[in-house]
Amino acid sequence: MTESNEPRKIDLAEAMRQKLQQKKQQQAAANKPGFSGNQQTKTLKSQNNKKPNNQRRRTGGS
Repeated sequence: MTESNEPRKIDLAEAMRQKLQQKKQQQAAANKPGFSGNQQTKTLKSQNNKKPNNQRRRTGGS
């Protein structure tokens, strides 16, 4: 970035625009083929099915 010796004050909207631009650049760089870097994908976990509640059968419910 082009920073001078003294930090200039920017409003919130400008700061958000800069953050968004940085994020877009990082995503564009991550989508290039052959890019090896910080991947933010999560590993898949097994999906366990919910076990049936058989309390009524155990207790002899009506």
